[in-house]
Amino acid sequence: MKSPSRLSLGTLLLGGIVTGVILWGGFNTVVEMTNKESFCISCHEMKDNVYKEYSENTIHYTNRTGVRATCPDCHVPKEWGPKMLRKIQASRELYGKVMGTVDTREKFEEHRLTMAQREWARMKANDSLECRNCHTLGSMDKEKQKPRAKKSHELAAKNNETCIDCHKGIAHHKPKNMPEDEE
Repeated sequence: MKSPSRLSLGTLLLGGIVTGVILWGGFNTVVEMTNKESFCISCHEMKDNVYKEYSENTIHYTNRTGVRATCPDCHVPKEWGPKMLRKIQASRELYGKVMGTVDTREKFEEHRLTMAQREWARMKANDSLECRNCHTLGSMDKEKQKPRAKKSHELAAKNNETCIDCHKGIAHHKPKNMPEDEE
């Protein structure tokens, strides 16, 4: 024990590296599996409520270009650190499912405003990072925008506003009991 052989140290080191790679690979696989739309809508609370709204008639589901944004595109950051933080935050949603907080349409609607405000605050805090993965003011052709949109985007850039300040309800219905100052 006082002086282990090089072979036993090498075996221990190699075993540690192999174990680390397996554990990291397993962790990463689970994270990626939970980052798919099929996982998001596997709960009826999501499938029957927000997914149904999103897939019925939104520009992010069906548009002239054929490009479709999925749940993770809008709700999960691409960068590793923010992605892990979002996954931890999402555990609240799993808790709500397990406890039956939003297991019916009525309960979901009762909590919709709180859930929406939480998501809007998250998006505001990260400068609508997920939106900006696809939409940037620099990549938008302002000359092809309608005059109102062009003016609004110019004002938003000038006033340091972010996408969610104006585009609440772009993919999901707004809560019915939404205060006027958030409209």
